[in-house]
Amino acid sequence: MEEQNNLTAERSLEIIRESIESSQHAITKNSSWVLIWWGLCVVAFSLLIAYLWDNHGGPAWNALWAVMWGTGYLGEWIISKHKKPVPTNFVSKTIGHVWATFGIFMCLFGLILGLIGGGIIPIKLLVPEAHYYLNITSIISLCFGIASTITGFIIKNRIVQICGLIAGLGGFFCALQYPWVEQLYVMAVVAIVGMIIPGIIIYYQNKE
Repeated sequence: MEEQNNLTAERSLEIIRESIESSQHAITKNSSWVLIWWGLCVVAFSLLIAYLWDNHGGPAWNALWAVMWGTGYLGEWIISKHKKPVPTNFVSKTIGHVWATFGIFMCLFGLILGLIGGGIIPIKLLVPEAHYYLNITSIISLCFGIASTITGFIIKNRIVQICGLIAGLGGFFCALQYPWVEQLYVMAVVAIVGMIIPGIIIYYQNKE
């Protein structure tokens, strides 16, 4: 009886392992076009905002990032309609939590900076002697790299891990060198390295 229970427990663990591996493979396979799509959105809007910033009104055009998020989610929804659905489990939930955390932090950070820039949060009144400089592109790049690398570990995909690491650290240190519109070009390169390149590689790997 004890031997039968051991075999049942071993079989249960094997089923769980096979389910996790199947989810990892399915999520990786489905992620190729999503990565490429989001990467193209970031590149296109980075270049568009950089052009408008340089020629037609300055940093106020950063408001177009909100349009980019809407466009990105719409495109992702359309792509998901043509993909085989992945059952909700520990792997998919964990990845969702990672990127939801990234999104929440970036939205709150952007909101706080907007309130400071608009004078709604009078930081100079709170800290009169403060001399502050925040490079939002560096912070976004680093947080993106962390989220992407963690995702790579979850789905056990070395390409996503390496590209996330390079994009995150590279974008962080490069953006520190540029205080204004040039940051948008750094963001475009981060998107190419962190999303478009791994998306293309995953796509061709799945075709083999």
